[in-house]
Amino acid sequence: MGDLTIGDIAPDFELPRDGVGTVSLKTFSGKPVVLYFYPKDDTEACTKEAISFTGLLPEFEKAGAPVIGVSPDSVKKHDKFAKKHGLSVILAADEDTALANLYGVWKEKSMYGRTYMGVERTTFLISADGRIARIWPKVKVAGHAEEVLESLKTL
Repeated sequence: MGDLTIGDIAPDFELPRDGVGTVSLKTFSGKPVVLYFYPKDDTEACTKEAISFTGLLPEFEKAGAPVIGVSPDSVKKHDKFAKKHGLSVILAADEDTALANLYGVWKEKSMYGRTYMGVERTTFLISADGRIARIWPKVKVAGHAEEVLESLKTL
């Protein structure tokens, strides 16, 4: 897949999550959902992003939307990351990158002249009817959670 656009039905998923159990999109049927993909637990930008979403979580919840962060890290790493930084967003483990591929965020990246495959920081706002309402590709973390919250309020 990978060419999702606004108005498309958001692909469903079921992934292991931090704490215990799994998380799926269908669990939140009839509610808007913030689904954000990030490269790696406990790196500077990813930590700032998770802390920003956690800080605004009461506002997201007031608007009826859960916030789900997805990375290729394991549940064990997610648990450690959440505990270390006091995170309360849901962290889903996409260890085989199947969901990242489905949403088109598993991309070729380059750093210091080396190319590799990795998650491109991207956020999807999914409306209550299960359609993609907004996509933020190549996210810059500063102010991002606030921008997503403002968009959520206009749904």
